[in-house]
Amino acid sequence: MKAPPPEVIHVGSACRDIAPDDARGWRLGGGVTYSALTTARLGLRTAAVVGVDDEARTASELDLLREAGADLLLVPLHSGPVYHNVETPAGRVQTIVRKGVPLPVPPLPESWVAAHAWMVAPVADEVHDEWVAPIPAGAFVGVAWQGLLRHLVDGHKVERKAPEASALIRRADVVGVSHHDVAPETPLHDLWALLRPGAVLAVTQGYKGGLLLTLGADGPIQTLRWRATLSDREVDPTGAGDTFLSALVATAAHPNIGGRQRTVLDLRVAAAAGSLVVEDWGLAGVPDRAQVITRLVRERVRRIFGPARAETVGSYATGS
Repeated sequence: MKAPPPEVIHVGSACRDIAPDDARGWRLGGGVTYSALTTARLGLRTAAVVGVDDEARTASELDLLREAGADLLLVPLHSGPVYHNVETPAGRVQTIVRKGVPLPVPPLPESWVAAHAWMVAPVADEVHDEWVAPIPAGAFVGVAWQGLLRHLVDGHKVERKAPEASALIRRADVVGVSHHDVAPETPLHDLWALLRPGAVLAVTQGYKGGLLLTLGADGPIQTLRWRATLSDREVDPTGAGDTFLSALVATAAHPNIGGRQRTVLDLRVAAAAGSLVVEDWGLAGVPDRAQVITRLVRERVRRIFGPARAETVGSYATGS
């Protein structure tokens, strides 16, 4: 009997984050690993195209994805991204040890074209516009923008790169970006103007929650502020944005994933998943569906979102 096609496909390169407490000296990361593990643990049939260098190819973390049911297509890279992240009271200081090379488009299994959703999660500007071609016209597409907003020079601190037009961003149905990845005074217009009418822009703002803008032909037709779901503790913030966005994409493929039927893009599910992933180190923190539902039950009495008045990335005002 033929296996059913995947419901969601993830694209991006795995990266290696320097970790002195790991015997290898590094821990596997990258948006694609967090996002694929998220949808797999939420119960979606998941596939992922993952760029890997020689060291990352044999990483034990990839077994977590396989054990969760994800089907992996590993694309060999002669050089993969390596980051050194240092958490400080003022925020994360990130150095790119090695940028790596672009992720080429490999031949994809024929069954993958039937996937309902795609999640593009670059970590070091490695996923370029040629990746638009294999995405079917009817698929729902999420793009984690932060991996495209980094000025990367080997051996130097990561600097912000101004958002720019691209076919990938224009193709997206939902684009996620952290307020850390653009200057807080950046006009929201500079972001949403690069998206297509009908798309959704999610600006995450850490413990303050975030902004969700639904776009019309002439700009936002709705702006909502959501409140962050409370974490029990914060051990490692890595992957929180990718987990949030991939959980949001998962609700587009399965509107009832949070235990009840809701409209497309259930912020409650995404916020719950994002609050859980920070409670452990690396991919070990990625929650499963039972954990997400438990947290949803705990948070159900809180009003999670409402209208907002916002003009810049750093806006926090809510409407009446």
